[in-house]
Amino acid sequence: MRIAIVHKDRCHSRKCGTECIIYCPRVRTGDETVILGEDGKAQVSEELCVGCGICIKKCPFDAIDIVSLPEELEHPTHRYGKNGFALYGLPVPVEGKVTGILGANGIGKSTAIKILSGQLRPNLGNFDSEVAWEEILKRYTGTELFDYLQTVSKKSIKIATKPQYIDFIPKVFSGTVAALLKTTDERGRLGGIIPLLKLDAILDHDIATLSGGELQRVAIAACLARDADLYFLDEITPFLDIYQRIAAAKLIRDLAAERPVVIVEHDLAILDMLADTVHVGYGKPAVFGIITRPKGVRVGINQYLEGFLAEENVRFRDTQVVFEKRAHEKGSNREDLFLIPAMTKKYDMFQLTAGGGTVRAGEVLGVVGANGMGKSTFAKLLAGVETPTTGSVETTLKISYKPQYIKADTSDTVEMYLRQCTNKFDSSMYQHEIIEALTLNPILQSPVDSLSGGELQRVAIAGCLSRDADLYILDEPSAHLDVEQRVRITRMIKRHAEGKEVGIMVIDHDIYVIDMISERILVFDGEPGVQGTASGPFPMREGMNRFLHELDVTFRRDQSGRPRINKPDSFLDREQKSLGEYYYYSQDED
Repeated sequence: MRIAIVHKDRCHSRKCGTECIIYCPRVRTGDETVILGEDGKAQVSEELCVGCGICIKKCPFDAIDIVSLPEELEHPTHRYGKNGFALYGLPVPVEGKVTGILGANGIGKSTAIKILSGQLRPNLGNFDSEVAWEEILKRYTGTELFDYLQTVSKKSIKIATKPQYIDFIPKVFSGTVAALLKTTDERGRLGGIIPLLKLDAILDHDIATLSGGELQRVAIAACLARDADLYFLDEITPFLDIYQRIAAAKLIRDLAAERPVVIVEHDLAILDMLADTVHVGYGKPAVFGIITRPKGVRVGINQYLEGFLAEENVRFRDTQVVFEKRAHEKGSNREDLFLIPAMTKKYDMFQLTAGGGTVRAGEVLGVVGANGMGKSTFAKLLAGVETPTTGSVETTLKISYKPQYIKADTSDTVEMYLRQCTNKFDSSMYQHEIIEALTLNPILQSPVDSLSGGELQRVAIAGCLSRDADLYILDEPSAHLDVEQRVRITRMIKRHAEGKEVGIMVIDHDIYVIDMISERILVFDGEPGVQGTASGPFPMREGMNRFLHELDVTFRRDQSGRPRINKPDSFLDREQKSLGEYYYYSQDED
């Protein structure tokens, strides 16, 4: 079974020499294996294609993918037309449970949800004519999805959705937070949702003035307040701190006792705490995606990190993600590079106090703390974007800064933007260390202002690390990235720090990212929105204990070394709190 994909947004036949046609061996023998369609885009005949791969290598825009699939995947669940993306399998919503979907962006998670919600009728790979529901139900007879799809076919299902990208909400709704939430309160539950998500203080604020974290919490509240048969939440964690993530997870768990919930989440610690079962999505983004049968959440996440699905006997990643238990100890002999000055910054309603410290050459320094403690303000002070009220940042070091909120304010192509950041764009090292590591090749010719949130984040990280600097500051680099991309950026950032003997400061709320990337951490505590204090840097264990104690959350490690959140008031939670071990290493390690 062979499928050929043409990415039409990348196919520019007027800008190339139609290499896909000229070099195709079957075309040279007289077959019409590759032609230009009426829209001027390449079309590949899957029946005639022999899978030689020459067109893939010759296309200057990386617009063609040809993939051989196992025979059992002959019939897709849905396919987007000739040479379009193919999805195989669907997740199964279950009453009384939270079903997680874990997989890379572009693997078909949104397509699966559109099918489950009745917005899209699966075509079973037949895109020439509409497939009757009788045929679809016949395909799913005897499966867990039969009864559910029968309900969908009768158009008697209502779905509530929390979208992945929340930026568009102010564009479609104008008014206060209270007015927006009032329109969604179909179950009369807002009274319990608002305090848990700490929305009381912003009810009178206009939607257009909200920060990313505030907008995220409003979007979650609006979704959970609706009266629906299925709730779908696409990434609840971007811009939320750990406390807010756990509060949202608690609300979702409570809702799941009454209605089925499906969630896509890339913060594995939260997904582990939240979901009952997970479906792993694998394949090749924008080419094909396969959704597995449900797995236990612990087993599913561990198999995903290992890159090997035991039941399916499939290896979908060459390397496994390893949490090194002693990785945080190796930077103790590094030399100091940058002195963090003692300073303060006062606003009308907020004050930040930084006690000083050092950043070492070759280390990645993690920065943690609840929202509203001044982490982003601290980054701006170091980067020279803002000036401290007392103290000063005096350094001859060059600093490169990626802000928390990224603006796509240029129509230049990604390649043009990156060439403005560095004169090493054409070097093989830059192509390998930056372009390939962040999978930017497919979007190099795309305008920056046309990118999705995840694409824009990767370009912003690339821009920051492309500049010649001694200290790099990245504010929430994991936002909108999937697990695969988060793993890649952690490896890339560590290599960048050690290879160039520079300092890198990473502000993030994903414990997995902080755990994999940091040698030491800077901890922010205080009263959100009123005052914040930066303390440290601390050794990893001491700093995380301090931070998690403030949040009243405990972590443990399983046998793979993966950090896992303990359920509140569980035996391990109580035991670790009594020992003062909030960020727990196993007794075997000790």
